[in-house]
Amino acid sequence: MNDYLVKAYAFGGTVRLYGARTTDLVEMARTIHDTFPAATAAFGRALTAAAIMGAMYKGDQTLTIRIDGGGPIGGIVVTTNPQGEVRGYVGNPHVHGSTNDGKLAVGFVVGHNGFIHVTKDLNVKNIFTSSAELQTGEIAEDFTYYFTMSEQIPSAVGLGVLVENDNSVLAAGGFILQVMPGASAEVLDRIETNIKAMRPVSEMIQSGFSPEQIVAEITGGDHEIVETIELKYFCDCTRDRFSAGIVALGKQEIEEMVAEGHPIETVCHFCGKKHHFSVKDLQTMLAFAEKPRLS
Repeated sequence: MNDYLVKAYAFGGTVRLYGARTTDLVEMARTIHDTFPAATAAFGRALTAAAIMGAMYKGDQTLTIRIDGGGPIGGIVVTTNPQGEVRGYVGNPHVHGSTNDGKLAVGFVVGHNGFIHVTKDLNVKNIFTSSAELQTGEIAEDFTYYFTMSEQIPSAVGLGVLVENDNSVLAAGGFILQVMPGASAEVLDRIETNIKAMRPVSEMIQSGFSPEQIVAEITGGDHEIVETIELKYFCDCTRDRFSAGIVALGKQEIEEMVAEGHPIETVCHFCGKKHHFSVKDLQTMLAFAEKPRLS
């Protein structure tokens, strides 16, 4: 089964619901960033939430999510778009911890003395950022609080990542449910009962549940699937973008690099791809940096 999500409306259109499988993209992120198990679980939950949130938007709009709770992971940054593409990085991938019952200590590595910041580039003049205080560092509970407090949308969020003994990702996925105006108390009670009766999302994914089946567990079948989106870990970094970034440093800094007489190497935070620039390349960039800019 490939990674994908489904969007559904349930209970007469009074509930919007997304279910996702993200095992492969979380495993790719783990491989790229060499995360230890607890960091993998925290990073994977954030990637899954971001992938689902991207589906709430359209066109060339993008989201950037930053989570910094003061824990040893040092912060998580994830970007996503409506095409199901997600990428990210963590401050310190080599952190681990477990609870007394053997579960990965996500709340410990993330911490809860900080915020979730969600920056929305809606392809209009302004970029919008909304924030909410972290509650537990467990990610799902924190996004539930974010939606309720910052976007005034009563929500339920379930996220999970299972990590194998060899540190690889065994299963990952999640759901986001949002209550729309008109939802009755009876519907809310039914949702709460169904979610409490569910197994953890990661265990459902491990046992072969599809995103459609996860949605059905929550709704009892009272829903309609309206969209399906493939999900993947994808970075759009290019050599040209890094070149433009060096030009943006300005004439003085590039002159210093040229004077040192050594090639430079840039590394993408999101995918680890390296781009090499020779002294001749730097001299070409210097010429661009020296050109007057139109205001």
